[in-house]
Amino acid sequence: MSTLLRKSHFLGAKFRALRKRNGLTLQDLSARCIQLDADLAPSVSYLSMIETGQRIPSPALLELLASVFQKDPHWFLDENPEIEAAPRDKAKGGAARIPLEPGFLFSRELLEAAIPELLAQTGTTGQQFAHLLIRSYQEMAQNDFPDLERSAEEIGERRFPLTVDDLLHLCKRHGVKLHWFDRKPLLARDNDREVRSVMRSFYEAPGTVHANRELLKDPARLKFDLASHLAHKILHGGDGLKSAHATGGEMGGSPTGTVENTGGMNAQDVLSAWRDFECGFFAGALLCPKRPFRRFLTRESYRVEACSKLELTPAVIMRRMTAVSPYRHWHFFDAYPPGYLRAVYRGNGIPLPWGNFAMVSDPCPHWAVFRMLGRGKTSQPASQISVLIDGERALLYCCHSLRTRDMAGNPHVLSVGIDLVPALESQGFDAEAIVQSIHQACRRHSGTAAVPATAATAIRTVGRVLNIAWVGEALESPASVICPRSNACPRTPACSATAPATRTTEISAVRQQILDESRRRNTG
Repeated sequence: MSTLLRKSHFLGAKFRALRKRNGLTLQDLSARCIQLDADLAPSVSYLSMIETGQRIPSPALLELLASVFQKDPHWFLDENPEIEAAPRDKAKGGAARIPLEPGFLFSRELLEAAIPELLAQTGTTGQQFAHLLIRSYQEMAQNDFPDLERSAEEIGERRFPLTVDDLLHLCKRHGVKLHWFDRKPLLARDNDREVRSVMRSFYEAPGTVHANRELLKDPARLKFDLASHLAHKILHGGDGLKSAHATGGEMGGSPTGTVENTGGMNAQDVLSAWRDFECGFFAGALLCPKRPFRRFLTRESYRVEACSKLELTPAVIMRRMTAVSPYRHWHFFDAYPPGYLRAVYRGNGIPLPWGNFAMVSDPCPHWAVFRMLGRGKTSQPASQISVLIDGERALLYCCHSLRTRDMAGNPHVLSVGIDLVPALESQGFDAEAIVQSIHQACRRHSGTAAVPATAATAIRTVGRVLNIAWVGEALESPASVICPRSNACPRTPACSATAPATRTTEISAVRQQILDESRRRNTG
């Protein structure tokens, strides 16, 4: 204790700086301590007094706090008050930006005239375009919508978890009646494919929810549907301007049936899509209130399979992770084979491995989501460390993927992941060197290799600090090099050498040949 007294001048300040760099509140830190040692764990108020220098932790408590951040206790007793500056936040949003110059070409009047023509020529529906706009807005906001969170918490009073009976009671309290119907799955046309589809539920103004009786066998999906329709009643007065819940559609929508996709946009496309997003986000916040759900994730170390304890779907758990975690650099995909999107979130800027509205012909097969889409049977969850090559950048991600089936029986893959670089930087590691070491190891072994020991130690450390169990579990399998498109494969030999060359690749190759020949002549 005498050592602590002599060297405690900067202890509180260093704890506070480290806590904030890792995005933890005092409540989060207290919960982490309880998880490790409930008897020794400090209260929120005691942690606050440590940070302000009013209290000095005992050696045992100092060791407990240090273990949360994977630091040696002596690190906090260093009388040097300096601690590495927190890394500068990345630009918000996953989509690449373009300069809107010259400005007069991007005036509101010209865009209003050009966008319908663009959609018509590309065959993009107004609903698809609206979902793309909403996704970009969601990524720029880093999945933070406090008004929707507060509204959901007021209705649900932060009760967690909610049962089906709880939701039925809330519906009755807010004037929503429930009518049951019977429908089995059928084949529906969705763009250029047929999928098994089933109508789950829909809203009829002013206050009736029609629900498929099959949902009684699936409480997790029933709870989400009820919460989403309840959101429509509360947020929009139950006017009925809300999409039905059906399975198998892409890009946030439901199968289009026999309606021909001719592109274009009508006046209600954006409004309907935004309302669907609001109701879905509200439903997640109602079922998983931010504070109690964050504590649940802390206890469960972000294990997706813990959804069974709450009677919630893996999709709800994964989506809410990206919204409530103190770590902000997440991505999420919900994909149907052979490569169609139903939902996507890229708060960490991860490039899309496929087209927004149509499947690409040359996806990289080493993405976990594509590998699992190709499997014939429902598989166990899998975690993967990936080095993603995007132009001149080498990026490092960890994802956790699960192959499951929707209510109509269609297989699809849910994948949630994080960008490891900000976490490595926040712990003082040389993130660039770590990424390069993994990349080089993979290149020496045809694109797949065990993570080098030094890099594995660093990744395991940040996994423990973030308290995400599947980060450490991913190290048990080889890391893999992935790329946005297989025609730019960095592996040797390329994993799809037989893929047809694209026009862009051909022209760029010819250009490079001309430049190389010119340089040889000039130096000859």
